[in-house]
Amino acid sequence: MLFRQFVDDDLGCGSYLVGDSVAGVALVVDPAFAIEQYLEAAQREGVRIVRVLETHTHADHVSGHGRFALEHGLPVSIHPVAQPEYPFDPLEDGQVLRVGSVAIRVVHTPGHRPEHCSFVVAGSLALTGDSLFVGGAARPDLAIEPRDGASDLYRSLRQLGRLLADDVVVYPGHMGGSLCGTHLSSEHSTSIGREKRTNRVFTVDRDDFVDESSSISTPRPPTTERVVTLNRGPWVAQRPPLEQLDEPGEIAVLDVRPVEVFAAEHRAGAISVALDGGSFATRAAFVLDLGEPFVVHAGSHAEVDEAKRLLEAVGLFDAAGYTLAVAARPEAMRTVSVREFAKLRGDAQVLDVREDDEREEEPLSGAVGLPYHQVRSAPPAELDPARPVYTICASGARATLAASVLTRMGFDARPVVGGGVADVRATRDATRVSLR
Repeated sequence: MLFRQFVDDDLGCGSYLVGDSVAGVALVVDPAFAIEQYLEAAQREGVRIVRVLETHTHADHVSGHGRFALEHGLPVSIHPVAQPEYPFDPLEDGQVLRVGSVAIRVVHTPGHRPEHCSFVVAGSLALTGDSLFVGGAARPDLAIEPRDGASDLYRSLRQLGRLLADDVVVYPGHMGGSLCGTHLSSEHSTSIGREKRTNRVFTVDRDDFVDESSSISTPRPPTTERVVTLNRGPWVAQRPPLEQLDEPGEIAVLDVRPVEVFAAEHRAGAISVALDGGSFATRAAFVLDLGEPFVVHAGSHAEVDEAKRLLEAVGLFDAAGYTLAVAARPEAMRTVSVREFAKLRGDAQVLDVREDDEREEEPLSGAVGLPYHQVRSAPPAELDPARPVYTICASGARATLAASVLTRMGFDARPVVGGGVADVRATRDATRVSLR
C-alpha cells in the first residue's frame, strides 16, 4: 500500500494519495487546487493517479478535482447528496472501492455536511475528512441548522467509534489553523482508541455535545458560499499567471511582505497581510471584499507564487497583477515594541484585534475589543482619529493588518509587533517583581 499525507499549514488542510505501488495506480482524496504536488509525488512513486475521492463539498478551500478532470480526464467520486453540477460517480455507505489490491470502504458520516463520507483504507487507516479531528470535531453550522448538524455529527462519530478498532490510525481533513472545527490539534494523525479516551464526542452525552458544537463562536469565513458554489459547480480550471505591473493605480494593494518590512516602507493605503504571519489566505479573505480587484505587493517572485497559490485556494481569483517595486514616495508605519507598549499611560487608545474567545481567555484591561476582520467594515465608534491608536493581537501580524486598515481610514495607527497580549502581561509582571 502506498500512502502519502499532504498538509497545507496555512489553511490547516490535509489531503491524501492512496494507492498500490505494485499495480502502479493511486487515487487522491480531497485534493487542493494546486494539484502539482500530487502529480510530482505520483511520478516519484511510479504510480498513475486514476481517480479523485471527495469526502464532501468543501467550504474552506477550492478543490483540485476540476483540474484533475479537465487536465487529466480523471473521474470524481462523491456522495450524491452533495448534488454536484459536474459529472461524478456516486458513493454510498458500505461501498468498497479498490485501487489495485488496496480496499477502501466508504462510511457515510454526515454532520459537517449532509453528504460527508469517511474512507477506511485497508482496514487500518481512516481518512475522516471534516468529521473526526485530532482532539476535536468538525463544526456543524456551515451547511444546515447547527443543532441538526451537531446531532448528525455525534451519531456519525459514535458510529465510527463502534465500527473501527482502537488501533486504526486516523488521518483528518483538518489540523490547527482551520476554521472548520473546534479544539483542533496541530497533530497530523491520531488513533481511534486515543480519541475514545480523550475526545469529548466520546466522553460526553449527546445533549452536551450538541449544545457545545452548535454554539461555536469561531467566525464564518466570508468566502464560504463562494467556495461551496465553486466546488459544487462546473469544473474550475487552472488560473493564468499574474502579470507584473509597474504601478497598481487605484486598485487595492495587498502587501504580503513581513510586517517589519511593511512598516519600514510601503505603498500608501496598502493592506498588510503577511505571508509569514500564519493563516494568510483566511485573513486575506476576511479583509478583501468578494469580487474586489487587488494587486499583490511582494518582496520576491517566490512570495508572489506562494501568495497566488494561497489566494486561489480560497477562491480569491481577482488579483489584477503584482508589483515588486516600492512606490516612489513610500509611507512608513510607526510600530511599538512589547516593552514600549507596557510603559504606555493608562489613557492610551488600545484596540485588541484578537478573536472574542481569545479576549475572554486573556483579557486586556482598558482596551477596545474588535476582531481584525471587522475593522474594515465597522471600526469602533469610540476610537478618536485625532489620537494614536495602538493595535495589539497575540504576535503582531493581525495588529499590523488592522493598523494598515485603520491608516487607510485616516487614523494614526501603531501596531504592537514582536509579541502580543501575553508578552505584555509577562513584561509588566517582570517589571513589578524587579521593583519590589
